[in-house]
Amino acid sequence: MKHSILYCLAAGSLALSFLFERAPDASVAVRASVAPVAAEASLFPALTTTNEPASDMLLRTSALVSAPATPPTAAELAAARDSLTYNYYAQTLGLHLAHNENKDLLRTVTDWIGTPYRYGNNSRKGTDCSGFVTRVFREVYGITLQRSSRSMFSTTKHVAKAEMKTGDLVFFRRGKGPIYHVGIYLKDGKFAHSATNGGVMVSSLKQDYYRRNFYAAGRVRAAEEAEATDN
Repeated sequence: MKHSILYCLAAGSLALSFLFERAPDASVAVRASVAPVAAEASLFPALTTTNEPASDMLLRTSALVSAPATPPTAAELAAARDSLTYNYYAQTLGLHLAHNENKDLLRTVTDWIGTPYRYGNNSRKGTDCSGFVTRVFREVYGITLQRSSRSMFSTTKHVAKAEMKTGDLVFFRRGKGPIYHVGIYLKDGKFAHSATNGGVMVSSLKQDYYRRNFYAAGRVRAAEEAEATDN
């Protein structure tokens, strides 16, 4: 019996030396100084409560030490990537996302953020409001919209403010004047647009200026059909 216990102790020492004789970084070194105590605490009860031969215990301990972790599945990796992607867009655009929104739309809007305002243009060097909207819809949906905000309004399906969805257009006018500004509704009362005082940005419809001048919302039928097909 004495020899059996000695063999078991030797087996445990070999396993522990395999785990802790490497030279890890500082944070791992701290864990290594604590881990042997826990390992020894779990080892001694086994020695006193089992009659397992020392050779079998050595094989079992070695198998536990060398057993590889189960690699994640392709589905798990894809889900993790999606979660990181949505979290990035949520932080960048200031939104609370359900992780089922159109990632192409969110990515494209994110890529345009910070583009300076430039009247009559629609490039990454500078764009006005309708130019920004036309470029986003072309890149995301492959749809060519009318160039002016008033023309866009006349060709969209008008929806109530309470029924707006991600990808709808939001139109603004001052009093009874003509429509002068357009943006893309995102979520949480926020929309992306190219403003004269800051270029492409995300603003809230609850801001006094936009709440006061909001006129209507419109849904692009071709984009709605494309969303339905993708889903």
